[in-house]
Amino acid sequence: MGHYSSTLGLNPSILTVPGFGNSGPTHWQTLWEQSRLDTRRVELGMWDTPHRNAWVTKLDQAISQAQAPVILVGHSLGCQAISWWASLSPQPYGWPVAGALLVAPADVDRPDIPSELSTFAPALRAPLPFPSILVASADDPWIELARARSLAADWGSHFVDAGAQGHLNAASGLGWWPEGQELLDRVIAASGGPHGEARTPTDARAILAHPGDKSNAATHA
Repeated sequence: MGHYSSTLGLNPSILTVPGFGNSGPTHWQTLWEQSRLDTRRVELGMWDTPHRNAWVTKLDQAISQAQAPVILVGHSLGCQAISWWASLSPQPYGWPVAGALLVAPADVDRPDIPSELSTFAPALRAPLPFPSILVASADDPWIELARARSLAADWGSHFVDAGAQGHLNAASGLGWWPEGQELLDRVIAASGGPHGEARTPTDARAILAHPGDKSNAATHA
């Protein structure tokens, strides 16, 4: 089991990873960045002409520069970028990325996928080396709910059905999205124990599935 460096403190850095076209001023990612001192955006660049390797490189740089354990918050194509980063930049479980909230991942394997997203295909099918929650909407135009469940299983993510809320973006009218903040808090709780230690995968999964029962998992960390 990994341990966080004692010089870094226990409060994680929250890095948002937007998708194709970036997240606008009323997107929940933007609102979180404005309201949380611990949260900032990864400036991936090439927002309208994304390329997998370029985005993964930018994400790797942001993670490397963080002065604390990192929690990634991806939306849409950003979720696929996080998965590819985990594959191309292997890490011990829970460090330096301690967890991730993956929201409305884009299905890059659809036959009608826009050409701008093609470099992210195929979607990886390997477990992520950190605890994660994948949340999806029942009427998301970018991914079918069954496909989102399949991705969650492939990535080892706890799956959350958000109901019919579109692409879980600004057009969904989520505002600050308090439900998403609760999911983020659950990921943070699963990412580290009371002394800064990275939790075991078993304990992390227990907290993701049962967020109110954190004490029992902590005793086994």
